[in-house]
Amino acid sequence: MSAPGLGWLAIVRLGLVQTSLGAIVVLTTSTINRVMVVELALPAMLPGFLVALHHVVQMSRPHFGHRSDVGGRRTPWIIGGMFALALGGVGAATGTAVMATAHGLGVAIAVCSFVVIGLGVGAAGTSLLALLAKRVDPGRRAAAATIVWIMMIAGFAITAGAAGHFLDPFSPERLVAVTATVSAAAFLLTLLALWGVEGAAQQAPAPLDAADVKDPASPQGAARPRFGQALREVWEEADARRFTIFVFVSMLAYSTQDLILEPYAGTVFGMTPGESTQLAGVQHGGVLLGMLLVAISGTAARRAAPGLLRWWTVGGCAASAVALAGIAYGGGQALAWPLRLNVFLLGVANGAFAVAAIASMMTLAGRGRRRSEGIRMGLWGGAQAIAFGLGGFLGTVAIDVSRQFLDNPVHAYAIVFSGEAALFIYAAVLGLTVRLATTDNTADRPAPTFGDVAMAEVLQGR
Repeated sequence: MSAPGLGWLAIVRLGLVQTSLGAIVVLTTSTINRVMVVELALPAMLPGFLVALHHVVQMSRPHFGHRSDVGGRRTPWIIGGMFALALGGVGAATGTAVMATAHGLGVAIAVCSFVVIGLGVGAAGTSLLALLAKRVDPGRRAAAATIVWIMMIAGFAITAGAAGHFLDPFSPERLVAVTATVSAAAFLLTLLALWGVEGAAQQAPAPLDAADVKDPASPQGAARPRFGQALREVWEEADARRFTIFVFVSMLAYSTQDLILEPYAGTVFGMTPGESTQLAGVQHGGVLLGMLLVAISGTAARRAAPGLLRWWTVGGCAASAVALAGIAYGGGQALAWPLRLNVFLLGVANGAFAVAAIASMMTLAGRGRRRSEGIRMGLWGGAQAIAFGLGGFLGTVAIDVSRQFLDNPVHAYAIVFSGEAALFIYAAVLGLTVRLATTDNTADRPAPTFGDVAMAEVLQGR
């Protein structure tokens, strides 16, 4: 017997877990990054490597998802992941403080800590999204994705402001104390937010097949499929495989502009550091609006065509490509081009696409021969993490390489932004090939593709 769907209060409580996750992550990827480069005068490559390392480690997400599938409960994995994340955050701050007097030892501590951070984010983040995918009703998925995403951003903002206040006057010891306080508060908030939300394991173990093996450690001695077999089953499904590639390509395009947009605004449009920072705020405002649009439309039209989320996902990718093409073109018209408006529209498109993609993950997660929400969310989360790890790095490399061959920076940036636009177009095409979710996992009849739905709606005059 399936568990009842989560209500709005429970969704908000799970959003608090995402807030806690964001609170620790922002200290490790932003504040500690700045301390290494500015206060300790270390090469920017060091924090860049550490941040990339924590993304690479998240290739473990499918394994964590599979383990939570087998156990039938997500809460222990969320709590364990948050505990590891909190320890990793304190370790990263400690390693940074040690670098001031013992560089090699500090770097070793930081490397180990960022590995633990990646494992913690992978375990907690994957299991949280799997729980939402399993227990949120279809009509609430867009709103739920928006809530947890916005609450994670709130964790970034609140922690950055509060930590910034308490870090002055700066000292390595104060950095460790502030990080430890935030990590402990985030872990305690996670415990309170999760209390009683999931309940006991509700679902019987998946039926056996020839490749299953007995594991007495699993609940009631139930049979447990091997991780490799479970992952192979998911990957052999055309829709899961296409969606994995879609997530990777779209998130690569999404993240590539992160580290080059502000330098572009300063180099080509002559903006001051303060003005370019405000430009980032304009973009984040657009992201928030895009997310809210998806949430409102998904909640209001819960009985509309099942492809609504996909239209937002594909449309967001296409609109992002148009906005990036405008930014690339605008460099040649710097005096007249409305860059702020262009960046705001890019944010709206990015926000709509991102939250719709997450809601789509929830919808597609329960498909297949088994109940395998965890391993599916892990596979897609791993693809997203790798894309984010590569995106920022590749964007800066592409600019550096282009400027070696082009004297005019306008042309170099135009090439890179146009390349990102092409990635978004490719992602939109991939999105059109992914089949819509069905409610019956045993159905033999294939679900219609996005293109099928589009043609049907055109023929019906919609």
